[in-house]
Amino acid sequence: MGYLLDTNVVINYLDASLPITGMQFLNKIIDEEPIISIITKIETLGFNFKSWEEKNTMEFFIDNSHIININDYIVKTTITIRQNYRVKLPDAIIAATAIVYSLTLISRNSKDFKDIKGLNFIDPHNL
Repeated sequence: MGYLLDTNVVINYLDASLPITGMQFLNKIIDEEPIISIITKIETLGFNFKSWEEKNTMEFFIDNSHIININDYIVKTTITIRQNYRVKLPDAIIAATAIVYSLTLISRNSKDFKDIKGLNFIDPHNL
């Protein structure tokens, strides 16, 4: 089983703000090659970093992740999600990426993701 990491999980993992069980769960996933959407790359690297160290840590994480770019299957699935659910475009693309690649999405954003049909979802704050 593969996992797709949402932006908030990447940030929470790198600043160690997840509960212990969430950190332990993510340690196993991140010890392999983490998988993220191109949207997560854009969102994380567009973050207003407090220090060069924080920026370097994020860049290192992104550079060592497998990044899934948008393709026609993701576009079609994103359109379907947007037609059926009230989800912002970046979240719809991330959800579509997880669905198309049969990945379980790991995110704290349960409000937007929990009801999307066909999306496997885990909130690491509630493990």
